[in-house]
Amino acid sequence: MTLVRYFAAAREASGVDEEMRSEATLGALRLALSADHPALAPILPRCAVLVTGERTDDTRALTADDVIDVLPPFAGG
Repeated sequence: MTLVRYFAAAREASGVDEEMRSEATLGALRLALSADHPALAPILPRCAVLVTGERTDDTRALTADDVIDVLPPFAGG
């Protein structure tokens, strides 16, 4: 299972700090997260979703060793 960690507004929207998921690809994970956490659905398209520290496309296969970070846009200067 893959570890998904949520930060800032994504944490608030999902209602959890982290969770274990079993989706096979990043695209499937995005769809499942939106379905399982409806408040996250409008935020997720604007989030940086990193797989083990790197941006990748939705076809990326996920493994049990991957850590997914869901990072909403941050304001600052």
